[in-house]
Amino acid sequence: MAHHVLNMPIDDAQTRALKVGDTVTLEKTLFGIRDATLIAMFDKGRKTRLDLKGHAVVHTAPNVKKVDPRPDNSSGYEPLCIGTTTSMRMERFTRPLMEREGVKLIIGKGGMGQATLDALRDLGGAYLAVVGGAAALETTWIEAIEEVDMDDLHPESLWKFRIKGFGPLLVTMDSHGNSMYADVNAGAAAKRGDVLAKIGAA
Repeated sequence: MAHHVLNMPIDDAQTRALKVGDTVTLEKTLFGIRDATLIAMFDKGRKTRLDLKGHAVVHTAPNVKKVDPRPDNSSGYEPLCIGTTTSMRMERFTRPLMEREGVKLIIGKGGMGQATLDALRDLGGAYLAVVGGAAALETTWIEAIEEVDMDDLHPESLWKFRIKGFGPLLVTMDSHGNSMYADVNAGAAAKRGDVLAKIGAA
């Protein structure tokens, strides 16, 4: 298993070098996105002025504080608590997010399904897991909120974060068809069959 420090954005070769079980630390830039943002972009046809090509997105609707814009914080927001939400309900947006916007990495919790795994393989991407309940720690990895788009959807706006040492994150789905979640589910299903057989309930 390898550890990768990635200065965002990244290219296809860097993405395909990631394997399940590797760890990743991100530097420079990260985008925050969630259900309402994705619905607006892909169901309602809204375009973003932010360039996501080669970047990572994290599934989040952050707690932030409104402040007066200033030279070192032009977005008008400061991060208070930026945690990660469950990813699976955003499964149908993985392929269009990668195809149209060029996203390479998705960060979330709980994993995603076969449709996401297929998109990661076909388009060159990876899913990186964050431990649930680590919002306070994640927030320390975010230096500033640089830009915000679609802020009428607040807090499910499209956020551009400046980050430093965001990680380590665990690669749990890669571009080679490997999924830690699929492996765990298969193992659990096999054990379930054994248990049911032993108690005569198969």
